Amino acid sequence: MPDEVRRVFGFALYEVQLGGTPEIAKPMKGFGGGVFELRARQESGTYRAVYAVRLKRGIYVLHVFQKKSRSGIATPAREVALIESRLRTARLLDE
Repeated sequence: MPDEVRRVFGFALYEVQLGGTPEIAKPMKGFGGGVFELRARQESGTYRAVYAVRLKRGIYVLHVFQKKSRSGIATPAREVALIESRLRTARLLDE
């Protein structure tokens, strides 16, 4: 992942830690709320970071990946399945 993307995501996640919502954050549908996606575009492609905020112990970064799907802006099913699995684990750890 390019350094600039790391900086963008790092700053956005810091803003979330402070209680804010970054401009680049969009709610992800299908997860019951509290799950957001950050997007950053570079010459090398589009990168996404998915995090959950409605958990007691803090913010959980569930997945960070480079989007390579040819199906438009939709998140690939394989990535969604991984996010769902990690969200379940985060919720268990958060109890």
